[in-house]
Amino acid sequence: MKPTSCERMGRDNDQKKDKKKRKRSHENEKSIEKVVANEEKKVPTQPKQQQQGQQGNEKVPTQQKQQNQQQGNCNQSKKKKNQEVYPFGNYRNYYGYRISSDTDEDPRLKVLKKEWFEGKDCLDIGCNSGIMTIHIAKKFGCRSILGVDIDSSRIEDAHWHLRKFVRMQNSAKSSEKEPSSKIADRAHGSMEQSTSLSNGEVKADIPETKDLSQIVSFQKENFVLTRNLDDNRYDTILCLSVTKWVHLNWGDDGLITLFSKIWRLLQPGGIFIMEPQPWKSYENNRRVSETTAMNYRKIVLRPDRFQEILLDKIGFRTVEDLTSSLSGASKGFDRQILAFQK
Repeated sequence: MKPTSCERMGRDNDQKKDKKKRKRSHENEKSIEKVVANEEKKVPTQPKQQQQGQQGNEKVPTQQKQQNQQQGNCNQSKKKKNQEVYPFGNYRNYYGYRISSDTDEDPRLKVLKKEWFEGKDCLDIGCNSGIMTIHIAKKFGCRSILGVDIDSSRIEDAHWHLRKFVRMQNSAKSSEKEPSSKIADRAHGSMEQSTSLSNGEVKADIPETKDLSQIVSFQKENFVLTRNLDDNRYDTILCLSVTKWVHLNWGDDGLITLFSKIWRLLQPGGIFIMEPQPWKSYENNRRVSETTAMNYRKIVLRPDRFQEILLDKIGFRTVEDLTSSLSGASKGFDRQILAFQK
């Protein structure tokens, strides 16, 4: 029995859809390879205008224009009067949302391994107000850790928090100091104190704890576009709840640039710790600006493909899922945490 004209039309439409889908997938794979190749050659993937953060009498960077435009678009949207909008996820009081009142620290700290940070040079991308960055340095003993964020206001907050932590650290040191009379007694005491290192009863010559201000630093950077970090190398790089905002503002190409640049800045054997937001989170924030709404419609590389891209396209050797050990996260923040090794 010959197919009817309606059946033929339906079959033709299905074939056309399959053909378009295969073509889009092929173009996407080529796009990934192109962006990765450009990053390896250190070819900027940004527009022709010069980047944000460069000095001198340069033209206004495209990124700054885009940021102003996005914020302007957001302010014109039908939202409550005077409500602040954060098109880059640069929320004020972000850690107030993340850390519940019944926890003493960010739950993510409990799944991170000390050996990834102790005595290591580290980078925190999208550090916001710097609280997580400072806690990592304090808890794990980094040699150095740099926090970067696109928002100058959040960097100011981070510097404020760092000064506060340093004051607390210095105050704790002062309270632990012995009275001068005890210091004098120890100076004229018996040999027992000076030789007791062998049995470990007294810890003499304890190295002074390094000031946090000598370990932690912050600077304003658009990590996707900047070339200011190109000469740096890190043992560990964190990118916690940042991928969605890069993705929505710079699309699939911006995401691949992010991953490729992280790979290039890592030392051999280095660790990349990523906390990607789920696709549902994209849906909730897609209308934060005209740019994010436009990019949302064009995104092909959804979060469930990130692991495949990082291993097969970018070149990371192994991945460890830390999510099962995570507990105590606030509602809506129980996200996957992955550690990739270069």
